[in-house]
Amino acid sequence: MSDKTIDMLNEDLEGEHAAVIQYLVHAYAMGEGELACEIEAIAREEMRHFDWLAETIVSLGGVPSIKRGDMRTGGEAVAEWMGNDVQQEVDAITMYEEHVRTIGDRKIKRLLERILSDEKSHRGAFEHFIDKAKRKRAQDLRGSRRDRITKILDWGIEHEYTVILQYLLHSYMTTNEEVNKEMQDQAVNEMQHLGWLSEELVDGGGTPRIEHTEVDQSRKTADMLRADIKIEKEVAAEYDRAAGEVEVPGLKKLLLRIRDHEAYHAEVFSDLLEEETKQS
Repeated sequence: MSDKTIDMLNEDLEGEHAAVIQYLVHAYAMGEGELACEIEAIAREEMRHFDWLAETIVSLGGVPSIKRGDMRTGGEAVAEWMGNDVQQEVDAITMYEEHVRTIGDRKIKRLLERILSDEKSHRGAFEHFIDKAKRKRAQDLRGSRRDRITKILDWGIEHEYTVILQYLLHSYMTTNEEVNKEMQDQAVNEMQHLGWLSEELVDGGGTPRIEHTEVDQSRKTADMLRADIKIEKEVAAEYDRAAGEVEVPGLKKLLLRIRDHEAYHAEVFSDLLEEETKQS
């Protein structure tokens, strides 16, 4: 299989990454509601595409890209956001159609055609959402609040986004099936944290900044686990410290809950590391 095929699949992967974050930004900005839930459902489908593409890239001997493609998050009104989401899908459809024509492998072509079908459905959904946003008078609930609380929440969002990418990349690259499963499971838990923190920030009058820091790209499973244990221990301590600064009961409870999850992740990864070192 040529490097060109891997490059095309990574281009598709970066597009899926951008779509996931773009749609989550729009969903979180609207708060709870029917339209936000529908958009989050589409983001989950794009995440499934991300998984399929990453696994295919690894099966071909490549490394999944964790770069994010171009996003469209501008616009004054929710209906304009939905128009941007339509265009995001139009661009994805164009790229997938080109790659289907170019790639000769039957199984990969079939996978891309499957994803292409979803993207066409998503385009139709967002076209419908333009009118729905106008009818429902959907609003941007984000605010300009910037204080110690919003900084804590932004820090948490940045961490959660980083480890989602890190655990997914490690899950794709490890040859240990148990580690693969646990990394996938914990990435899902971190996605929950990202949503909780983003929604909390919007509810409090802030605007989530969904960006990540450096992602560990170790290739050996033991090194992956060591990096993951290190970040989980550090972050559990930071969530504990942040909870001590917060006086709002609900937010304090949320931060302590996430702290407990992070401590659990560190323990799970430590057990996996012990087993991995025994086998090597």
